[in-house]
Amino acid sequence: MSLWGVGQRCFGPIKIGDNVKIGANSVVLQDVEANSTVVGVPGKKV
Repeated sequence: MSLWGVGQRCFGPIKIGDNVKIGANSVVLQDVEANSTVVGVPGKKV
């Protein structure tokens, strides 16, 4: 299960791992490994 923020965008064929949180209005440009939190433009792991 992954949690998505409001207004987030993912571009391209991207793999999102399990237990990932993506912040509101974040732009994900690459794969995200499991158990991560991604925020910002471009999305960065925090």
